[in-house]
Amino acid sequence: MIRILEANQANKILERRTARLDEAEAVVKPILEAVRKRGDKALLEYARKFDGLKGSSVTVPQEELQRAAAELDPEFSAAVRTAANNIRGYSRLQLPKPFRKALAPGIRLGQILRPLDSVAAYVPSGRYPLPSTILMTVVPAQVAGVPNIMVASPKPNREIYGTSALLEVNQVFQIGGAHAIAAFAYGTKSVPKADRIVGPGNIYVTAAKKLLAGEVGIDFVAGPTEILIVSAEGDPRWLAADMLAQAEHDDDAAAILLTPSRRLATAVQQEVDRQLKDLSTAKTARKAIDKNSAILITSSLEHAVELSNQFAPEHLSIPEMRLLDLVKHAGAVFVGPNSPEAAGDYAAGPSHVLPTSGAARLRGGLSSADFVKVISVQELNGEALRRLGPAITTLARAEGLEAHARSVEVRLGK
Repeated sequence: MIRILEANQANKILERRTARLDEAEAVVKPILEAVRKRGDKALLEYARKFDGLKGSSVTVPQEELQRAAAELDPEFSAAVRTAANNIRGYSRLQLPKPFRKALAPGIRLGQILRPLDSVAAYVPSGRYPLPSTILMTVVPAQVAGVPNIMVASPKPNREIYGTSALLEVNQVFQIGGAHAIAAFAYGTKSVPKADRIVGPGNIYVTAAKKLLAGEVGIDFVAGPTEILIVSAEGDPRWLAADMLAQAEHDDDAAAILLTPSRRLATAVQQEVDRQLKDLSTAKTARKAIDKNSAILITSSLEHAVELSNQFAPEHLSIPEMRLLDLVKHAGAVFVGPNSPEAAGDYAAGPSHVLPTSGAARLRGGLSSADFVKVISVQELNGEALRRLGPAITTLARAEGLEAHARSVEVRLGK
């Protein structure tokens, strides 16, 4: 049964649970090096060993993608289109805007946007195949204008292949784990090099992304998934369902309720136990509930949000909009009783690829802005350069960079 604790016991619950990457890094290092040195030969060996690849190529044929799309349940295809439309609309709003403005007489400044050339989306297909991750990674990249979008998924799956086809992604590879990340980071004869790799994965995928960050762009180093719910008067059935929706991901998931109501805490505790009895994923969810989850009694809703900011959760649910101004750190915020985290996982619009393990202190979730470069533009006329000349040359010489100063003075006839 989920624990009910006082707020002064929050530290042991809210203490950040980081993924243990050291051991995983030791495992993946030789895999990364093998793919770097031996390319497709090593990639095929690992794909056959870990991904069950039967053929002589990791590339999924176009005919197989199109066949999968044709075999999709019509209701599933309609759901993909609905979600894609919402994600596309939201992604357009997220894009930075190009501009050119006169900051001062003779000085025009601006920025231009240019998409990345190539992006790879990693899509899990193990215990829970996640076709929704294709939507949440590919559509923002398409909105950004990325011309070369690839998908990697270790196990053949009709919904993953069919969703790729529906989104007109024609480069899909049956590879997973560290060898998939290495292939996209270094490039092989059959797998193009990516500028950025995005999407969730297991601890070995995470370790590989961490080790190769810098060689290739990544979204973030992900840890266990988590939700933190703030509520005082919610429906216990709804709150319990939201906690279990997060707990069923894996044994290390965390679901935490912060409430000033002891009555609500007890009701949710009982409801979680009741719902677990007939939940098909109860084996996993119960472990996450017993090991990592809790209900904490706070002095107020405001106190609850304060504790939430200390945790910087991946997902944060709050009961009303007035609390939003108090939120400092969260990967994504869900406001009100009719905004379950599952809506964000699938169809509301924002990407479900979110920072975990406290990374929400540093950034928000994946967005279309992650797939573009914002390039500054500067244009000065002669008079503007003359006005700025003294400031430029003084600062340049203070740093000992004489040629910098002279590059200005030569234009000013000095």
